[in-house]
Amino acid sequence: MPPPADIVKVAIEWPGANAQLIEMDQKRPLTSIIREVCDGWSLSGSEQFALRYADGSQLYITEQSRNEIKNGTILRLAISPGRAARQLLERIQSHGIDTRLEALKELAKLSADPTFATEFINMEGIGTLARLVDSGTHFGEMLAFTLTAFLELMDHGIVSWDLISLSFIKQIAGYVNQPMVDVSILQRSLAILESMVLNSHSLYHRVAQEITVGQLIGHLSNQEIQTYAIALINALFLKAPEDRRQEMASTLAQKHLRSIILNHVIRGNRPIKAEMAHQLYVLQVLTFNLLEERMMTKMDPNDQTQRDVIFELRRIAFDGENDPTGTEKRKGLYAKDYKMLGFTNHVNPALDFTQTPPGMLALDNMLYLAKVHQDTYIRIVLENSSREDKHECPFGRCAIDLTRILCEILQVGELPNEGCNDYHPMFFTHDRAWEEFFCVCIQLLNKTWKEMRATSEDFNKVMQVVREQITRALAMKPSSLEQLKNKLRGLSYSEILRLRQSERMSQDDFQSPPIIELRERIQPEILELIKQQRLNRLCEGSCFRKVGNRRRQEKFWFCRLSLNHKVLHYGDLDESPQGEVPFEMLSDKIPVSDIKSVLTGKDCPHMKEKSALKQNKEVLELAFSVLYDPDETLNFVAPNKYEYCIWTDGLCALLGREMSSDLTRSDLDTLISMEMKLRLLDLENITIPEAPPPVPKEPSSYNFTYNYS
Repeated sequence: MPPPADIVKVAIEWPGANAQLIEMDQKRPLTSIIREVCDGWSLSGSEQFALRYADGSQLYITEQSRNEIKNGTILRLAISPGRAARQLLERIQSHGIDTRLEALKELAKLSADPTFATEFINMEGIGTLARLVDSGTHFGEMLAFTLTAFLELMDHGIVSWDLISLSFIKQIAGYVNQPMVDVSILQRSLAILESMVLNSHSLYHRVAQEITVGQLIGHLSNQEIQTYAIALINALFLKAPEDRRQEMASTLAQKHLRSIILNHVIRGNRPIKAEMAHQLYVLQVLTFNLLEERMMTKMDPNDQTQRDVIFELRRIAFDGENDPTGTEKRKGLYAKDYKMLGFTNHVNPALDFTQTPPGMLALDNMLYLAKVHQDTYIRIVLENSSREDKHECPFGRCAIDLTRILCEILQVGELPNEGCNDYHPMFFTHDRAWEEFFCVCIQLLNKTWKEMRATSEDFNKVMQVVREQITRALAMKPSSLEQLKNKLRGLSYSEILRLRQSERMSQDDFQSPPIIELRERIQPEILELIKQQRLNRLCEGSCFRKVGNRRRQEKFWFCRLSLNHKVLHYGDLDESPQGEVPFEMLSDKIPVSDIKSVLTGKDCPHMKEKSALKQNKEVLELAFSVLYDPDETLNFVAPNKYEYCIWTDGLCALLGREMSSDLTRSDLDTLISMEMKLRLLDLENITIPEAPPPVPKEPSSYNFTYNYS
């Protein structure tokens, strides 16, 4: 007979004694259980003790967290968090250097525990640590442990960052500015400054006064601290007032930030980890967001300076460089010229730039093309002006709509998404990457227009094809603008049609009744195949990142299904694993028989606690939870959409429920189409004898099989 749901069998350790095996009644107060355990070892003063996990993060167990204890868990009897905090506070102020160092080392580890952190903070522990840093007497390991403990304690959000003193900020900034500082101290100092900037508006201004961008860029040559330095640059960029961002961007350009990142990070001799990829993505987004002001600015048709830009576009296209009298000669022909330039409003083309987005950003792009790539610009304009009216590609209208499409694809004006790593290396290869990207795409548009033999009525169709070409090319992650051009050359209009036809094959083909019947007969086999693949992937397991307040300190956990499909094993890891993680390293487990359901998205408990801000949108789409007896959950945030589909499908298959992800639908359509083509091909290859055999009374059935390896 199984034990009651409220009884958990655990082992409890104490140094120098045999472990106690007890049945913990979750209805009894923890104090009562601890007293009983202390009595078993003849320990007095049970109120001075607490229970902690023996493995993994070794967190203290509280009345609120005790329901997370599983059968077979190993616990440890330890001094209570209050007593531990008091002892460590005394020891870190000791005159003995060795005593102080050991205390700070233990404090750095314990500070990640919220229960201990609360006790230590209530004893004015953060103030004590700040004074130790301010004193300037701590160096090396001692200082590194002090800064680690400080950062961990502040990360719990119990104390406001606004309480940090100016002298402490100056001291931390001093470590960043010093030429020769230990890497561990530099990492923690950069991390503390980043948290200050992100969590306090007033501290942003203080940090910005103490730290220069040039000093941070100087640290990018050190691979151990690159991520921390870029994270602080991003934080300063993100929190800067709007009028300061353009100024900061100019400073970053003058200091050659882009080329330094390209040479020391993207093309460095180390693979780019997830956190660095995220920081590069954030920098990319913040850089492109500088275009938002121009994107949302309408052109003033009465502003002569703005109209002069349009005159310049006309002059470059039609007057040439050495024709000082050309403007006067052609004044009466302006409307005709503007029509040849492809503007919708021939009389006053300024009206074409009154729609936002893309606003004045489109005009900026056109002027860059005309001045920097003048031959290309003139060729596109004159080439189209010589075509028949119905086949001409209207340059002005196309450039405006293309700018809008590029803004949508690159999400100009949107906040960075938490957990997104979608940076594009090619945007770090040129100082004017946005403008060059536009120049490549406008040439693509002109080429696609000719390939489609389009007319003005086909304008929207052409723009849809061009959007698809650009999106597909970006998905290939070209490493340079030249590679982008090569990718786009391979995505001609005919290739797009072929890809579309191939992708629609499963939807549009095989619609006759016999084929539909064959499809229905095949589907269960294919679904079973997909189910087995998903379960095999769950048996291999996946690594998940714990999303906290500080991204730079990544914490991981791993989950995998037992080979007999009866138990989910999971546990914390110190770093992202390389390869398979053995079951022995995963200390926690959930019997599959206890799983009641799988929740996704906003229904997950850990998503209900988050705010519905833009930056959490992507996390919401990757979140899922396993609900198991008795009313407990194991919460996940998948590293990407593929892993999300694999795990949600696999868990549904495990519970005997329908697999309904986009990935399953796609795999099902693809595999069914493949199988049907093979079977139909077999039918086509059957040799029909000269004298066919007699027709049987009942139709015979062919038994086709296909081995998917």
